[in-house]
Amino acid sequence: MYVVGTAGHVDHGKSTLVQALTGIDPDRLQEEKDRGLTIDLGFAWLDLPSGRDVSIVDVPGHERFIKNMLAGAGGVDLALFVVAADEGTMPQTLEHLAILDLLDVPSGVVAITKCDTADPEYVDLVEAELDEVFEGTCLEDAKRVRTSARTGEGIDDLLAALDTALDATAPKRDLGRPRLPIDRAFTIQGFGAVVTGTLLDGALHVGQEVSLAPDGTKARVRGLQRHKSKVDTLEPGTRAAVNLSGVHVDDIRRGMVLTLPGSATPVRAVDVSVRAAETMRAPLSHDSGVTFLSATSESQAKLRLLDREVLAPGETGWAQLVMEPSVAVLPGDHFVIRTSNDTVAGGRIAAVNPKRHRRNHIGTVEALERMLEGTLADRALDELLRGPLQRTQLAERLTAEQSDIEAAVDELIERHDALEQGRALYARRWLEASQARVVATVESYLAGSPLRSSAPREHVRSAAGLDTGPFQVVVAGCLDGGRLEERGAGLAPPEHKATLSTKQETRLQAYLASLRAGRFSPPTADPPTDDLLAYAAEQGMVEATRAGVVFDAETFAEIRSLVAEHFGAEDSLTLAHFRDMLSTSRKYAQAILEHLDDLRITRRVGDERVSGTRSEEAR
Repeated sequence: MYVVGTAGHVDHGKSTLVQALTGIDPDRLQEEKDRGLTIDLGFAWLDLPSGRDVSIVDVPGHERFIKNMLAGAGGVDLALFVVAADEGTMPQTLEHLAILDLLDVPSGVVAITKCDTADPEYVDLVEAELDEVFEGTCLEDAKRVRTSARTGEGIDDLLAALDTALDATAPKRDLGRPRLPIDRAFTIQGFGAVVTGTLLDGALHVGQEVSLAPDGTKARVRGLQRHKSKVDTLEPGTRAAVNLSGVHVDDIRRGMVLTLPGSATPVRAVDVSVRAAETMRAPLSHDSGVTFLSATSESQAKLRLLDREVLAPGETGWAQLVMEPSVAVLPGDHFVIRTSNDTVAGGRIAAVNPKRHRRNHIGTVEALERMLEGTLADRALDELLRGPLQRTQLAERLTAEQSDIEAAVDELIERHDALEQGRALYARRWLEASQARVVATVESYLAGSPLRSSAPREHVRSAAGLDTGPFQVVVAGCLDGGRLEERGAGLAPPEHKATLSTKQETRLQAYLASLRAGRFSPPTADPPTDDLLAYAAEQGMVEATRAGVVFDAETFAEIRSLVAEHFGAEDSLTLAHFRDMLSTSRKYAQAILEHLDDLRITRRVGDERVSGTRSEEAR
């Protein structure tokens, strides 16, 4: 399925030519019929001589309706460019040509219309003028056909030319992620909201749940039509009418994108390759205010030039556009920017929602160039350098077909730039940098807590800014490489050893002596510093309870032995009996039992304790 879009100056006969080709009047508004002037997008369709089914989007040619023209120009496979034989090149001829060129429309066919109203010699002059106008543009090599919609002259030749041009046009991609930029929204009595547009990147099915980006409004596909025929499925590249349930037409506007839930986030900034039109009247300056248009969306934007101060006519540069309101676009999408009265530039989107870049930074420009012009493997590597991704996520980020991503990933693995752990892909450079960050985090923690023998894993993960899965892979690499070792639940460099000053050693020994003297009723006043207490616990010198009571390790071992001996003879243990067994107070007895519960040596059942899991395993 292909979409042909018209282009050309007002009154050059675009709509009349479409009607001659298809038998369908594309002007749907009464005002258009009364005035003989196309105001908004019109639609028609036909079967070409080859049997190929083609949709036609007819656009207005008047300068006041350029934004409507742009809404129809996005997503077309072939331009049907119209120039009247009795007038030749006119202002919107040039502006529409600039738009097609900026949007990289793949190819086109030129129809010279109204040939019945001009002498052949004058038409020759028009064609000679077009040689100059089309030079260096997407229509430079386009087939030209002389036509008259009134007499039928050239209509069959034009149909054949369209067929031939489409033979060389690549079919639309199916990425399994449908997008339908909405150009119309209306209500049909008894059916509800209907939207139309050109379907891209995936198929739509009746019953499918969808959302309207960038707002995120949910809906469901109630029905589908192509060329006024009901269908159950629509393939990418189709002009579609979609009947939606669960949403009111007042909540839908041109510029929204019908897509799958969760597949499009609101975009407020884009990095772009931007090319100024040759027809631009004055250079574009850094921080200029412009209008951003992509597919059917429109937003006001600030243009931040990244590699220059001004963009002169015909120049290409790199920029960041910051927009309000947000739009729904993806990397690789084409766009046009306008000032109040002119189409001034356009290009392709390299990245969506990027961070703010430092200007005139070579590394930034090189990275953006790879995003648009680099091989798929190099672009995949750039994504993986930002963090691990699954293969399907890579395909989504790069708007590439899954089979192409598989080949790119295989190439990265073969050249040792990436590796796969579980379901995730990792760039080796990302892993190396993350390992260095984890090691530095451990060292920093231990430098600030010299009495600790290891850094807690969760602290290291959080401080290093890693999710749980990638953190485990990064730590495994640190352990395998001998840069870290596991110590209990923590991590430490192999050479790290907690050491005490003479003063700390004296304080600790005095504290341990007081614990041993107190036995089952140790002192709780005047404890050592948290670091010193943590050191003692890590070294196995003390056992600390969550109630804040600390026991000498040998004393606590004795307690465990007494509890094990008790359960060897009895099935349960009460708090009162345990208190009497240790000749201590209720406060200490309760703290010990709660700690034994935490260790699963005992288990509380009502007001009693029974043997816990670990006690049973030890038997």
